[in-house]
Amino acid sequence: MSSVNDTKFKSAVFLLTGIPGQEDVQNLWISLPLCLMYVISILGNSFILFIIKTDPSLHEPMYIFLSMLAVTDLGLLIATIPTILGIFLFNSRKISFDACFAQLFFIQSLQCIESSVLLLMALDRFIAIRDPLRYVSILTLPRIGKMGLVCVLRGAVVILPFPLLLKRYQYCRANVLSHAYCLQQEVMTTACADITVNNIYGLFTTVLTVGLDWLLIFLSYVMILKTVLSIASYKEFLRALNTCVAHLCAVLLFYTPEFSLTLIHRFGKGSSPLLQIVLGYVYLLVPPLINPIVYSVKSKHLRSRIIRVLVK
Repeated sequence: MSSVNDTKFKSAVFLLTGIPGQEDVQNLWISLPLCLMYVISILGNSFILFIIKTDPSLHEPMYIFLSMLAVTDLGLLIATIPTILGIFLFNSRKISFDACFAQLFFIQSLQCIESSVLLLMALDRFIAIRDPLRYVSILTLPRIGKMGLVCVLRGAVVILPFPLLLKRYQYCRANVLSHAYCLQQEVMTTACADITVNNIYGLFTTVLTVGLDWLLIFLSYVMILKTVLSIASYKEFLRALNTCVAHLCAVLLFYTPEFSLTLIHRFGKGSSPLLQIVLGYVYLLVPPLINPIVYSVKSKHLRSRIIRVLVK
């Protein structure tokens, strides 16, 4: 009996799924919009980086943090392109265990980094509104560089135990995953082992990374609101709040599907599988698509530079 179990899934591959039950239509009606989303997202974030890099007037803390966000979004796109477009364009469903573990590591670490960057951007807005005269002296380039390094190290160190733990397990259950990419919460359920450690560590890291970041962002905006309410001029009040709109949109785009997906995976066992899958795609693909658009529209300085480049 043990020999059967040992050889049942020795193929060392997972089978990914685009959208379960929609295989007949996904090639045409889903692959084209997905390709378009990837192209727009990659071009949009790359263009933002190009504008900020080539324009010295944009070498300010706010735009440096925006560059960090764009780089993180590009990383998420690159990490998901091989499997998502591979399935929808070429029906390539197989992924090796090692490749799957590597992908889930990069996806989760980049998401953790993006959460950290959004927190830094909230801190940036708080300092700019609360103490504008010391804004540049507080957020110096060396200090911003150290903050960015801490974000990267935090994401890598916190997420690294997940693939290391998963690699030690034997997999004897169905090796078909319901997403077009490797999701840690789903991969670990296919292991024929006690995954209590993964569950506890997953909850622990979620609370102390994404949960803590969201709480600190919320507290930052409480302090920002308290500051702007003390501004006598109504025009300056609106101007101060307007500088936060783009960041608030980025926060909502990131955390809303993130928390929804986490709650569904942990507590919504009877929820619709299609809802989980759609939220998974929204979580990965929509923020990199919308963030450059929102910042280009809401940032007058950045918008004028983009128009100047395009008109030339």
